[in-house]
Amino acid sequence: MEEGWKYVIESVEGGDASDLSRVAARAGDPGEGRRFTAMVTQLVPLVLANAFREVEMLHSNRVRSIAVVGFAALVVMLAGELHAQGSTNPYTALDGWEKLPDGRVFGAMSGAFPDPDGRHLWVLNRCGGNICADSDLDPIMKFDMEGNLIASFGAGLFGFAHGFYLDHEGFLWVTEGAPDGDNRGVAGYRRGLGHQVHKLNQRGEVVMSLGEAGVFGDDETHFNGPADVLVAPNGDIWVADGHRGGNNRIVKFSRDGRFLLQVGGGVGSESKEPSRFDDPHGLAMDSQGRLFVADRGNNRIQIFDQSGDLLEIWSQFGKPSGLVIDQNDVLYVVDGLSGQDRPGWRSNHGWEQGLRIGDARSGWVTAFIPNRGTGGGAGKEFLGVDFDGNIYVNDLSRERLAKFSLFRPLTTPGGASNR
Repeated sequence: MEEGWKYVIESVEGGDASDLSRVAARAGDPGEGRRFTAMVTQLVPLVLANAFREVEMLHSNRVRSIAVVGFAALVVMLAGELHAQGSTNPYTALDGWEKLPDGRVFGAMSGAFPDPDGRHLWVLNRCGGNICADSDLDPIMKFDMEGNLIASFGAGLFGFAHGFYLDHEGFLWVTEGAPDGDNRGVAGYRRGLGHQVHKLNQRGEVVMSLGEAGVFGDDETHFNGPADVLVAPNGDIWVADGHRGGNNRIVKFSRDGRFLLQVGGGVGSESKEPSRFDDPHGLAMDSQGRLFVADRGNNRIQIFDQSGDLLEIWSQFGKPSGLVIDQNDVLYVVDGLSGQDRPGWRSNHGWEQGLRIGDARSGWVTAFIPNRGTGGGAGKEFLGVDFDGNIYVNDLSRERLAKFSLFRPLTTPGGASNR
């Protein structure tokens, strides 16, 4: 990238427009649009000064003067184009937001939610790595908004902590996301863990569990690696069951755990048909009570009403792994798998990995945060959003957290700010 700036400066100072294509190629990194625009803003006066100086030279040099003026115009046009490309990302990043004791590595994050008090953030992680079964570290962590660890608990409770939710009453929900046959669940199975959804209070006490510990199934009382959980405002419990190779269904329970309904279902039932699933990986609910399901294997979001009836199917958010809808009906979707070869029809080539932010009411995508590197496996899978619209997500190494903060307001398709 620095070479790109060198070519810009040399071309301007030398009055030579012949390197314009090279400038565009080297300085036109989509992730550097704002930086390049700022640089061009500084360079344009220099370009114009050179142009006017050339105009004052002998008539024999007029052709060169015209070339410089043309170069200046093209640079301005290029700056505008790159600014338009970069303007879809209104966020700045802070890597390593969390402050952990004794050099502890954070590990894979499985979700984050702001506490109702607005002054703390609850985060689920996989005990410094990718599983918790053989660890004595706490997977549930409470931070203040500056990233200081305030409290933690949950050591020994989970094998492969996957889905996470904080309900309106302040209870924390965690799913065991390893389906039968997944080697990430083996260590937990040995301890009698797995295939459950747990409800905990903020002292770390389990107050309710759905499913049978260590036993998979696809009936009304069993799961097969439940991937996510969500609690509706009326207390109904929705479970995405389960993780890849699992039951490929969503299940609804009453607030006391009584089975109400399911959509889809059955190992080997993967399908692209409406109301069927292939790895339902994440859940979110908007202010209208519509349930958004990250149908990851099918590269789409399916939207249902409270009766389980399909309302819409959206494919404009990439290959969704994690979903969050905030209090303003802003939809945040993390895609860490697009562009990778996946079994069967599950690849999503031609799409860039990253975070897509949009309007949960209209489906318009209004912002995009591209991944800043290449990660192994699923890369970014989960995210959290606080009440101020800051986004929290794993970095691609899955060792630290990154916090993305707005430097300008998000806008609706009509151009008005929604914050």
